[in-house]
Amino acid sequence: MKLETKEYERKMTKSIDVFKDNLAVIRAGRANAAVLGNLSVEYYGAETPITQMGEVKVTDPKTLVIQPWDASTLKSIEKAILASDIGITPQNDGKVIRLVFPQLTEERRKEIKKNIAKLSEDAKVNIRNIRRDANDTSKNMKKNGEMTEDEQKASDKAIQDLTDKYIKEVEAVTADKEKEIMSI
Repeated sequence: MKLETKEYERKMTKSIDVFKDNLAVIRAGRANAAVLGNLSVEYYGAETPITQMGEVKVTDPKTLVIQPWDASTLKSIEKAILASDIGITPQNDGKVIRLVFPQLTEERRKEIKKNIAKLSEDAKVNIRNIRRDANDTSKNMKKNGEMTEDEQKASDKAIQDLTDKYIKEVEAVTADKEKEIMSI
């Protein structure tokens, strides 16, 4: 009986999705509502994502406008943005909040590229940890007599092939994001 790899493949796919979500939040010098993805404000006793508190729209390539449905939340949204690490100072005119994305400096691009490399390495480590868990499971199955040595080798090879596939995907996504950052 060969090791079933579908569960491990699902976990690796999830690691890639989390990696892509983390990259989407990285500010690339152009307006993108994804930078607000992890920001939330306390609203009537509950933490509410800013993106659910009003209309968020890109008015031009460098400007993001947040128009809350409840004008009383303007100050708390502004405070949440200031307290975050997105590095943009919000402009509050009493009706809407504008986020103007500055042009990236060479130094900032290099800093972002380092951050992307760290996120990439974290994603690869997660995928390798999933591979290790799968290999441990196949070793235990062989030890318990649930599979033969040939089946264990085939299982380990299948897991390694999956790992290689997902590591390559992480590298491709990383290269695309770095190219995007350096070309802005």
